[in-house]
Amino acid sequence: MLAAAWRPVSDSRPAQDKVESELTLLGLVGMLDPPRPEVSDAVTACRRARIQIVMVTGDHPLTAEAVARRVGIVSRPAPTVVTGARLDTLDDDGLDALLAAPGELLLCRVSPEHKMRVVTALQRRSEVVAVTGDGANDAPALKHADIGVAMGASGTDVAREAAVMVLLDDSFASIAAAVRLGRSVYQNIRKFLVYLFSHNIAELVPILAATFAGFPLVPISAVQILAIDLGSDVLPALALGAEPPEPDVMDRPPHVPGANGSSRPP
Repeated sequence: MLAAAWRPVSDSRPAQDKVESELTLLGLVGMLDPPRPEVSDAVTACRRARIQIVMVTGDHPLTAEAVARRVGIVSRPAPTVVTGARLDTLDDDGLDALLAAPGELLLCRVSPEHKMRVVTALQRRSEVVAVTGDGANDAPALKHADIGVAMGASGTDVAREAAVMVLLDDSFASIAAAVRLGRSVYQNIRKFLVYLFSHNIAELVPILAATFAGFPLVPISAVQILAIDLGSDVLPALALGAEPPEPDVMDRPPHVPGANGSSRPP
């Protein structure tokens, strides 16, 4: 909201205190930057995928809560709203307890140092942290996060250089779409490997059985194995690896870092 007012002055360079007194109010001007229509569905999809969304903004708490309610980040009557001034009073243990508490969390009036603390605290809990930002002050958090996501259209060069992912359309829905596609690729790779291993073991068992049993002739020759692999191994495996995302891929729990020998994102 902006208030417009005026007063007549005779001096070409009047003093500031004189100009800002005895004003006549002309009216109020309201400006609104509404969220994109697709953001609400993307937030719902992220919640189904067990992705925790924490709004970290420099806006006023009332503004942040209003926007969060419109897009679905906040749905309960009384979310936890914490300002940067309160974050300054919390030590690392207090911040960890705040982030671990159940419920919806909004961090408002924060500085770049606060964003860095929040990212570090989430990583201490073994969370895979993705940070979105567009300004130069977001660059430290983008660089420190596991996945830094910068805005391609409205973002600064500093933010894009610090991030590992750039959204060309500046849409949060693109993040949800990327998560959906990434989960599908991960599942397809697992299908691909399971099929290859099971198929090759089926070919290997007769040869090992004949060898240990002392059978004079090997049941399958090397050329036959290659012919079988070419016809019934490669093409079906490629088809499994190119399957489209399954309808319930966003309803499954996330992959735990460290499981099956995997590591955190670089």
